[in-house]
Amino acid sequence: MAMIEEAFQRIFGAPPEVMVRAPGRVNLIGEHTDYNDGFVLPVAIDREITYVGRPRTDRRVCVSSVDFHASVEFSLDGIQRDSQNTWSNFLRGVSKFLEADGHYLTGADIVFGGDVPREAGLSSSAAVEVGAVVFWKKLMDLTLDPIYIIKLARRTENDFVGVPCGIMDQFISALGRRDHALFLDCRDLTYRHVPLRAGVKIVVCNSGVKRALAQSEYEVRLKQCRQAVARIAGTGLAVESLRDVKPSDLAAARGVLSDLLWRRAHHVVSENQRVLEAVQLLEGGDLERFGALMNASHDSLRDDYEVSSKELDVLVELARKQHGVLGARMTGAGFGGCTVNLVRADAAEAFARAVRRGYQEALGLNAEVYICEASDGALTSAL
Repeated sequence: MAMIEEAFQRIFGAPPEVMVRAPGRVNLIGEHTDYNDGFVLPVAIDREITYVGRPRTDRRVCVSSVDFHASVEFSLDGIQRDSQNTWSNFLRGVSKFLEADGHYLTGADIVFGGDVPREAGLSSSAAVEVGAVVFWKKLMDLTLDPIYIIKLARRTENDFVGVPCGIMDQFISALGRRDHALFLDCRDLTYRHVPLRAGVKIVVCNSGVKRALAQSEYEVRLKQCRQAVARIAGTGLAVESLRDVKPSDLAAARGVLSDLLWRRAHHVVSENQRVLEAVQLLEGGDLERFGALMNASHDSLRDDYEVSSKELDVLVELARKQHGVLGARMTGAGFGGCTVNLVRADAAEAFARAVRRGYQEALGLNAEVYICEASDGALTSAL
């Protein structure tokens, strides 16, 4: 954070007047369920994007990215996507939609950056989007409902940046709570915070493999889920999404689904059941069974949903052999990125060393390992 302030002082010759932060996230369980109106259980992590800035009065936005070592300037009158400085499109989209919704912005000098790894499945983009909305909220003293902020951030990614996503990432970045996971119903957006027991750490292992296929394959999976819903609805069952399909419904509809569509649907339906059970186990303190559900989630993502990769599978296999590990699975869209591991706190450092060493020996690749804590979201301390 100090580095971001120092960069602002260097670029603009004065200290910033406003500072906000928005964290990245890791999902404990509930993968590829959010865009199927399902259930998820993410945590905000102690890695974040920080915005600092001051107001302008000329309707110009002068913004610098510390991470990309680049600066751009744009007018709030007629905001367009930037095909060259694509990192600026999140702020551009947020600004455009705030203005479209009647929130007048005067302009700003801005510097932002942080330590959420990009393209690793830890939702750096959601942190940038949520941070941008909260920055404008604070700078312009806007009255914005938390759910409006979350929806605006998602709208920016979907409709301006052009990346399809569910609402989980923006939700947890905004409303995470320290030492808690967040159980979210992605259909009606009801949620509650679930305490994480003391004595465990959330350890994230970054495969170092960029998720080159993640966006295109995400779109394929989205279409496959919709095709499965249409086939199941054709049997007379009243379903709007895979959220509405019970395991018994899926078994009864197997005859109308291809093997591929059945496996895609089976992952989502079973994953929703795992999330509901996982919340009960976490609230009851049964971390061993919670970890077993994490393991089952990865196996389903690997075999039924086919979004894992060799690198992620190796990281998971290594993790499951280590002392103190309760559960290990891929997290995020897949095809690279990270795994998430629930590890007993006294074993976390040894776990990190063993996985780094094993990954290098197995594949000749370096894995970054982050021992994380659940943190507050961008809005939590203000609520």
